[in-house]
This record gives sequence, C-alpha cells and structure tokens, in this order.
Amino acid sequence: SLAVLQALEDGLKKADADPSVKAVMICGENGKFSAGADIRGFSSPKRLGGALGPIVSLIESSEKPVVAAIEGVALGGGLEVALGCHYRVAHVKARMGLPEVTIGLLPGAEGTQRLPRLIGVPAALDMITTGKHIPATEALKLGLVDEIVEENTIEAAIRLANKV
Repeated sequence: SLAVLQALEDGLKKADADPSVKAVMICGENGKFSAGADIRGFSSPKRLGGALGPIVSLIESSEKPVVAAIEGVALGGGLEVALGCHYRVAHVKARMGLPEVTIGLLPGAEGTQRLPRLIGVPAALDMITTGKHIPATEALKLGLVDEIVEENTIEAAIRLANKV
C-alpha cells in the first residue's frame, strides 16, 4: 500500500540521518514479511509517488547495514524489498518467490536484476519465469538468504545487524 511504501521511505531516511542508528532491520507484521502489492490497485489511476523501485534502491544504497527479517512469505514486491537489503534472515518456514509472472506481470522493482546477481542466472531465471515459491532451506542453499532460524526471526535479524 501507499502507506507502507511511505513508511519504509520515511523510516529509512530517518535512520540514515540519525548517527545513533548503526543498522536497520525491516520486518513485516503478524508473522508475514510481505506478500507484495495488492493487484487491485493496478487498475486505479496512477498517483504521485508510491513506486517501489526507488524505495528498494534507497534501501540498497543505505550506508548502514539493512537486514530483512523474513517470516511467512516474501513474495513479489516483498521479495524485491528483501533483495534490496544487504542481509536476509528467514524463518525456516518462510517461502519466497515472484508469483506475479503467473498472471502476466513482470517484477517491477528491479527484482529481475537483483535476483540473478545474488543467486546466479539459472536459478533466478527459473524463479522469475515460473513464479514458483521456494522454501527458506532452498533459499539458503541458493544464497538468497544469509541465515535461516527456527526461533524468533526478528531477534535473529537484530543479532546479525549488531554483528555486521
């Protein structure tokens, strides 16, 4: 939603400007990272602002480490947000993917560029073209996530942020 995008942008800019902040952790709410955009919004008139790509680029360009705490799902734009982060910690039951291709949409926030850089072209091409969801264990093997945990993902992401 526009509110989530604005909160991400505002929060990151505030953290980057605050010298007491050493790292940033991005998480979802209620055990889910993000299922991406609400496709019903695609048919509404374009509004100023609210584009995910520039926000993901802002995350990626942060001088402070940004860690994604992935619980539940990171799908579509949610996965693209995680790809913009410098590190990713996922709960063992988390699933990731770019399912929008199954309804004829391409990932719109540079996920098609960031994913191959992270996991290589063959694995990324498979995910991008099929829209399949991969479990956290496979994501770890591919290098999509840096760590998987069975415990509290947010606490694990904070530990990683403090370590880096």
